[in-house]
Amino acid sequence: MKLGAYHYVTKPFDNEELRLIISRSLSEKALKQELIFRREEMDKSFDFENIIHKSSVMKDIFKVVKQIADSKSTALIMGESGTGKELISRAIHYNSNRKNYPFVTINCAAIPETLIESELFGHEKGAFTNAIEKKLGRFEVAHQGTLFLDEIGELSLATQAKILRFLEEKEFNRVGGSKTMKVDVRLITATNKDLNQLIKKGNFREDLYYRINVVPIVIPPLRDRKEDIPLLIDHFINKFNVENNKNVKGFNKEAIELMMQYEWPGNVRELENLVERVIALTSAEYIQLSELPLSFKNIPKINGLKESVLDGKVSFIQAEEEFEREVILDALKRTNHIQSHAAEVLGISRRILKYKMDKLGINQNKVKDY
Repeated sequence: MKLGAYHYVTKPFDNEELRLIISRSLSEKALKQELIFRREEMDKSFDFENIIHKSSVMKDIFKVVKQIADSKSTALIMGESGTGKELISRAIHYNSNRKNYPFVTINCAAIPETLIESELFGHEKGAFTNAIEKKLGRFEVAHQGTLFLDEIGELSLATQAKILRFLEEKEFNRVGGSKTMKVDVRLITATNKDLNQLIKKGNFREDLYYRINVVPIVIPPLRDRKEDIPLLIDHFINKFNVENNKNVKGFNKEAIELMMQYEWPGNVRELENLVERVIALTSAEYIQLSELPLSFKNIPKINGLKESVLDGKVSFIQAEEEFEREVILDALKRTNHIQSHAAEVLGISRRILKYKMDKLGINQNKVKDY
């Protein structure tokens, strides 16, 4: 047994018992092999060469990630929602010497203030109402691995103070406990807010900011690295082809051109959602311009109006009226010119829609008023 035997059998043995022991042994071996395989696949998926990027700015970011992967220093990842902050944090972990230990994540904005301390540090049985048993916090679960705190700007000052204590002393107490716990955890944080502004308003501790911002990583929005878009589109097409049993080969030229013009306020997450939606709904090999959402089709007109305003050719009021006219006409077209349905699509009342149609000179005779 000390040399690694799975089990032992005494004589005389029962055939059914022996079969059961052998079956369990083979099952555990298969499970271990599967875990090894999945860990290897995870390592490959977060290898720097396999993460989708082409832009020079993302290449520079991955150079930094590679340099700090084995470090114990904290990292603060900043960027808009949907830019891939968690992806970067996982890349740091799975390229570090901690990769065989847990990678634990927690979205600080998704957990109520009354529960966040228990989630992070755990609690003892009876620490508060409904604490019917001891619970390990995320810091303990992440021992020898990495803890990723997303949206750290949402934490209260009290919770910030406890995180600061951990960073300085490498210890904490469970809620309702007196025993001091020590763990080895590498902390990575992320935010889509300007922490310097929160500090000025008194909503974020300056001393904590300096402790988590040892290695700052700023991820640019997708609109500032559009050369990555074609690669990301191909990646998501392959992904959702498999999930939807489709054989979509790509977007046609006109659709790609519009997607390259779009500002992508939701960043990579918005692009992924778009590709998933159109692949689920299409029956063609190449996705056509007509299959894109309404917001994309108005991009050339919107951009043209913007340039005309900035060049002084058109007044801001005229551009605003033209934009409203185009949006209302498109909404009416999509709803078979049923005015009440068009108002619902636009998120306004039918009375306001009528007022705007009168103001913009849209012919109501062609519009059904029901």
